[in-house]
Amino acid sequence: MKHDVADIVVTGLSAISAAGVGIDPLLTAVASDRCCLSDVPETLAIGAKLRWGRADQFRAADFMPPLKARKFDRSSIFAVVASGQALANAGIRKGDISPDRIGITIGAGFCGIANSEEFISGYFLKGVDGVAPMLFPNTVANAAASNASIEHGLQGPNVTAVQRFCSAESALQLACRFMEEGRADVMVTGGVDELTPRMMQGFRDMRQDRLLAAGFAEGCGAIVLERRSHAESRGAKILAGITTVSSIGRLLAGREEEALHRLLPSHPPAWVSLSGSADLLQAFADALPGAKRISTAALIGRSLAMGGVSMAALIASLSTGEHGLHLAASPEGPYFAINFIGGSPA
Repeated sequence: MKHDVADIVVTGLSAISAAGVGIDPLLTAVASDRCCLSDVPETLAIGAKLRWGRADQFRAADFMPPLKARKFDRSSIFAVVASGQALANAGIRKGDISPDRIGITIGAGFCGIANSEEFISGYFLKGVDGVAPMLFPNTVANAAASNASIEHGLQGPNVTAVQRFCSAESALQLACRFMEEGRADVMVTGGVDELTPRMMQGFRDMRQDRLLAAGFAEGCGAIVLERRSHAESRGAKILAGITTVSSIGRLLAGREEEALHRLLPSHPPAWVSLSGSADLLQAFADALPGAKRISTAALIGRSLAMGGVSMAALIASLSTGEHGLHLAASPEGPYFAINFIGGSPA
C-alpha cells in the first residue's frame, strides 16, 4: 500500500540511545561511524561474546526527582524524557496547544517486561501478599505512551503499535492518519524499547542468543509531526516534510525481494536509513548504491522499536530539499518505506 502524505511536516526531534541523550550525540556517532555497543557481561553471554546497545549515559535523575521516576518503568522514563525534549525542540510548551488537539502514537517492543517480571515473581514467590499494585500499570506495552501523555498533557489520540521490527514505523503511519482525519494538529510519534538482563537470558535459553540477541538495544526516538498550516501559523521551524508512506503487510518466505520493487522510489534518495531485519535490508541497500547510508543497528544496536531513533537520525541529517528514505523490515513482514524531504518543501 502506498499512501501519499500531504501537508504533514516534522517540527521536533529527540533521541535516547547508546550514543547518548539527544540528537547531537546520535548524529556524531553517525557522522564518525562510531560503534557505541558494549560487551554483554559474561554472566549473560556465556561465552557468546555478544554486544548490546545499553543507554548507559541516560540517568533518570537528570530529568525528574527519584521518587517520581520510581513510578515509571524504564521505557516510560525514556518516552517521557524524549517526548518532552522533542516537544521543546518543536517550540511547544505544555498549554500552548489545546490538549485535545495533540496526541501520541508510539511503537513499542519489550516495554514493561522488567516490571512484568517483578510483578509476576512477587506472586509466585509470596502469593497475593507479594503482589505490588504500583507495578501493574507499567506491565503493559502502552504504559510508555500513556505516561508521556499524562506528563505532557497530550489528550488527543493515544495509540501504541507493537508490530515486530516495524513498530515505530506503524506508529508514524497511525499518526499521519489521525492528522489527515482532522483528529489532531500535532502528534508525537516514534518508538521506545528497553533492554534487560532477563531478556538476554531468555534469548540464551531459547538458543537464539547469537541470532536474535546480538546487538540488541534500547532507547527512544521521538518525532513531532504537525499539520503544515498549524506549524506555519505559529512560526515553527520545519525540519522536514513527509511525502509518502508505503507498506507491505506480509510476504511468503522466498519472495522477500518483491518488496524491493513495491517499496523503492523511482528516483533514488540522497540518504537512506535502515532499520530491522538485516537480510532484506542488505538487499534494499544494494539497490540504492548511490545513497548515503545510515545503519544505526551497527552503531547503537537494533530492537523492535528502534526505528524511531533511525528515523530521527535520518531527518536530522537532511539538508533543505534533500530526499531521504527510511526502510524497515521484519522477517516475512511488515515492510515499510517512508519518504522525507528536508526543510520546508512546498
